[in-house]
Amino acid sequence: MQEVQIEGEVVAWAQRHGWFTRKLQWVGRVGAPDRLFIKGGRVVFIEFKTATGRLSAWQRREIEAMRAAGAEVHVVRAVEQGKEVLGCD
Repeated sequence: MQEVQIEGEVVAWAQRHGWFTRKLQWVGRVGAPDRLFIKGGRVVFIEFKTATGRLSAWQRREIEAMRAAGAEVHVVRAVEQGKEVLGCD
């Protein structure tokens, strides 16, 4: 399954389950996670990859910095994994 398909299915599922979601892009920087998800005070950042997809050096650094600052950031490689990260209702 392609990255865009994984992302699309997880986003559709999340929206059906009450998550607020937005596509992300850092202005003047690279490496932003693909999506932001918010529900019930929980803020989750997700970078979507295929099963064999690799994070770029920029993405690895950005994710590490975000986690060090206390952010919840996940790399999701399958639709079911995305649902698990966001929690089943």
